[in-house]
Amino acid sequence: MNLRPALIAIALAIVSAGVPADARTRNVTDPDAPRALPEQGPVSVRWEDPSTFSDLRHSGNRYEARRGNWVEELAEHMRKSGEKRLAPGQRLDIDILDIRRAGMYEPWHGPDLDDTRIIRDIYPPRMTVSFRYTDADGRVLSQGERKLSDNGFMVGASPVNNNDILRYEKSMIDSWLTREIGAPQT
Repeated sequence: MNLRPALIAIALAIVSAGVPADARTRNVTDPDAPRALPEQGPVSVRWEDPSTFSDLRHSGNRYEARRGNWVEELAEHMRKSGEKRLAPGQRLDIDILDIRRAGMYEPWHGPDLDDTRIIRDIYPPRMTVSFRYTDADGRVLSQGERKLSDNGFMVGASPVNNNDILRYEKSMIDSWLTREIGAPQT
């Protein structure tokens, strides 16, 4: 009698029982995934249900497109980048309405590349945001809906972190915040 398969199954059950729920791969469409960053500081960021985002609806591979926690990572970047630009007392409230990340899954390349996001200049990053930017007295300095896009994302200056899978989206966000609010405060 071979006990090896049974021992492996028991060992896997013990190991997976000790893994915290947060260690599993999260999907941006999980019902328990956050839809806003915790309230802190002068920048708030909220977002719609990511299952309605263009990135998932038109990705070429909905399963791979929803993996991870990239919406929250982009929101966190938006907050940090916005905070650097605000003068004391100013406030920025952002609602992310839609996201289309750079690249696309091209399933016609076969099963070896099914889960690979192909980056080409014909798939630029895009984002739609609604925002309200106010001064220390609560007066509105700027507000509205903006459709962000970076059609030259592959030919511009290289992003600071070439290992960041969201580098093109973050660069697009930084460019928008600079146009809307100004350069980071020193």
